[in-house]
Amino acid sequence: MDIQREPATALRKRRNVLLRQLPPLNSILRGSLIERFKQCGKPGCKCADGIGHGPKYYLSVSYPGQRPQMDYVPQDNYEQTAEFIANYHRTREILEKICEVNRELLRRREAL
Repeated sequence: MDIQREPATALRKRRNVLLRQLPPLNSILRGSLIERFKQCGKPGCKCADGIGHGPKYYLSVSYPGQRPQMDYVPQDNYEQTAEFIANYHRTREILEKICEVNRELLRRREAL
């Protein structure tokens, strides 16, 4: 739907709906999950001939001008970590939509 054609009241309602869709802010995490398989180095271990032990998961977070920081994610925390990362991406998408609504209201010189 084209927000430029919506009345200001509809835009404000849309914004309120979007706000209710935001995940809890204490349940977001920025980064990516990296899956790794590692070889232990023990002679005769089956990992020497295969892909290695794993999968092991790491949270990778990048910062401008720095190398990505990697943190080990225990298997027990994998599901929750993946959910928090998905919540972060969903939060960003929703915030972009809210910003579009606010920008349109501002463009029209309407009350935000």
